[in-house]
Amino acid sequence: MSEIEKVSCLIIGSGPAGYTAAIYAARADMKPVLYQGMQPGGQLTTTNEVENFPGYADGVTGPEMMMQLEAQAKRFETDVRFGFISKVDFTGPIHKCWTEDNKEIHASTVIISTGASAKYLGLPSEQKYLEMGGGVSACAVCDGFFYRGQETVIVGAGDSACEEAHYLSKLCTKVTMLVRKDDFRASKIMADRVKNTANIEILFSTDTVEVLGDGNGVTGALVRNSITSEEKTIPCTGFFVAIGHNPNTDIFKDFIDLDETGYIKYAQPGTSKTNVPGVFVAGDAADKTYRQAITAAGTGCMAALDAERYLAALGH
Repeated sequence: MSEIEKVSCLIIGSGPAGYTAAIYAARADMKPVLYQGMQPGGQLTTTNEVENFPGYADGVTGPEMMMQLEAQAKRFETDVRFGFISKVDFTGPIHKCWTEDNKEIHASTVIISTGASAKYLGLPSEQKYLEMGGGVSACAVCDGFFYRGQETVIVGAGDSACEEAHYLSKLCTKVTMLVRKDDFRASKIMADRVKNTANIEILFSTDTVEVLGDGNGVTGALVRNSITSEEKTIPCTGFFVAIGHNPNTDIFKDFIDLDETGYIKYAQPGTSKTNVPGVFVAGDAADKTYRQAITAAGTGCMAALDAERYLAALGH
């Protein structure tokens, strides 16, 4: 049997939350070990331009920002590892975790920063322009600024879709909202807000057939009415998808309290504590409201400080 590795602080996941937790934990001499996860750097690695993170006066690309955060964590001797945690057992005082190649780690503290993954429609054309950073986005608050004075399309029917459509309406000349069913899933107050916004056009019972582009960026969306089967092209330079996120929390569900959509619940509001002593959460795995790099980084700091205090109370 392979040897069990014992660590003081294990950080699972690597976006702004994980790396910030690592910086704080390393500076507190907790010798953190960080597993980068399935998507090293997290969701920000799919973001072309980050202009709203304080300190970057000229903006920064998502991948560059993650490389800088990783380098900063390593500067304080964080053990950053490629790979992911595939299984955990949080039943006892020792938090047992296994990597994808079955290496067993026993951690005194664990910081979960596995994030959430945006849901997309799954169209090849959508994925093409998403990957090249050419006009497809799942975050209007992050990327809407780049489309000011232009026409955009947003897909979704819930509260967050309405909120993002309204946000875009303040920047864009026209926003076309595509709703698959014949009504919103959003609360009445949110639905009324978009219905009463002059430059938002709502198309009910409408599916996206294809995201259209010229090879460099998005130029429009081909849509179909699901009742009449009529197809039409809507010109746009930005195509936003607001159909929800999946928190990456499946491996924790037998031990950690999750809400009905899979987000980790804070055991104590205002802290990063979960229901399991010694296990903390940071970033989008617990945040379905803000989902910004800066808020994720803030909770990463909180998780490291909470973990440090937990270890101090144990006399470590």
